[in-house]
Amino acid sequence: MPHKLRKTRKTRGSRTVGYGVTGQHRGVGQRGGHGKAGRRKHLASWVLRYEPDYFTKKGFHSHRQKRVRSINVGELEELEAKLRAQKKMKAQEGLPFLNLIELGYSKLLGSGRIETSFSIEASSYSKSAARKIEEAGGKLKSPSQIALESKEEPIASHSKAKET
Repeated sequence: MPHKLRKTRKTRGSRTVGYGVTGQHRGVGQRGGHGKAGRRKHLASWVLRYEPDYFTKKGFHSHRQKRVRSINVGELEELEAKLRAQKKMKAQEGLPFLNLIELGYSKLLGSGRIETSFSIEASSYSKSAARKIEEAGGKLKSPSQIALESKEEPIASHSKAKET
């Protein structure tokens, strides 16, 4: 409860209220700095403890940047076992078929070893991945190769009709 002998009552009307220089005790606090000042210096340990995500990136990602989701050759056997367990494994030309495009992968990379032969469809792949799959006895195709193979030759009867 306020009473008349408080320090603020005694110093009412004085410029500094008994604190000496004007700016010495004006809302700065014990550690110094207003707001988020000192987060990289004297408040760095506080930030690490209480706000560890303070310096992480925030905001938007460029929609023009293409995000590549890749898978290594060494991970294909694990993927096949997972698909077999879910009963989603298909066979093509007598080989287990993996359509990496439908599974959400955009590139096949050549890291790791492969023992099993697969028939794989991937939108893009590295040279080492293609070499390792062919050495294991598998087949690797891209959608453009499949389109070229399925393309029929043009009908020759149209050109013969003009000649006669």
